[in-house]
Amino acid sequence: MHGEYKVHGGKLVVADVEVKDGALSDVQIAGDFFLEPAEALDDICASLEGVSASASVEEMAKAINAKLDSDVAMIGFTPESVAIAVRRALGVSKTWRDYEWQIIDSGAVPPAMHLALDDVLAQEVASGRRAPTLRFWEWDRAAIIIGKFQSLRNEVDLGATKEHDVEVIRRVTGGGAMFVEKGTAITYSLYAPTDLVADMSFADSYAFLDNWVLKALNEMGIDAFYKPLNDITSSKGKIGGAAQKRYQRNTVLHHVTMAYDMDASKMMQVLRIGREKLSDKGTASAAKRVDPVKSQTGMERRAVIDHMKQTFMSLNGGAESGITPEEYAAAEKLVAEKFSTEEWLNQIP
Repeated sequence: MHGEYKVHGGKLVVADVEVKDGALSDVQIAGDFFLEPAEALDDICASLEGVSASASVEEMAKAINAKLDSDVAMIGFTPESVAIAVRRALGVSKTWRDYEWQIIDSGAVPPAMHLALDDVLAQEVASGRRAPTLRFWEWDRAAIIIGKFQSLRNEVDLGATKEHDVEVIRRVTGGGAMFVEKGTAITYSLYAPTDLVADMSFADSYAFLDNWVLKALNEMGIDAFYKPLNDITSSKGKIGGAAQKRYQRNTVLHHVTMAYDMDASKMMQVLRIGREKLSDKGTASAAKRVDPVKSQTGMERRAVIDHMKQTFMSLNGGAESGITPEEYAAAEKLVAEKFSTEEWLNQIP
């Protein structure tokens, strides 16, 4: 049985294993990683011999660590990544290609509708009525989307939003406020089975779910990499950020907004970005932290999105899909009852 796992920001780990009487046997670990001393590879393989085939990542990693001397250097991989590769060989740990992905790239809708669609589509995937899905958003107006746990008055200058005709809404995920305008942002959502990230920490799942995006951006000449916990950034500044929410323990909503052509001056007027938030960023101006995609590529926004879709489908599979009338109706109900209400917006004044 054969399994592979590419460590985010690291190396490829390959596992070939057999199972005898419910335990691992004939374990072979390989890859393009670095290991000192080289003889430690034999110890890693030996450490997994006889381990239960139903063992968790934590249990396998513990067995590996127990076998290795303290001076062993694993470079570009970890005991946990070896365990994930082994579990993939066993068919226990899932990969992107284990699912039939649907791709939605539909027309613009109001900001509150986007938030409602996220909730509805995540619930549909969780219930099994919809396959795992990637959805690209189109904004029909300027908006500020604040995080679930943010204070409205601390984050937003409501007077400035009225002056600039910027709608303010609150999403279901944590994280910071986003400012978007029509045609200036690239936003997408993944509605993915939690089995896809079951062997990862919550923090590691952020980078894993956006690895395809980094590949797409790099292919377009954009210097993009992941900065924990949830930023897509570059040597020239921040590009975008991600947020997550889990549904029914079997589906994860993971959505990202990246700046394509940001009006930094207007952003600074409508958002209250305090000195404390910037204190660890090494810059005195939030405007300087945003590095729109457009500044690093001559491609039009639509061409960037099309390339992202092509990259996702080439790596993970997928077919074009759409939002059903029933899903739209459920989202419209949520807009009226939740996302467009003052009560929801002002839950943390």
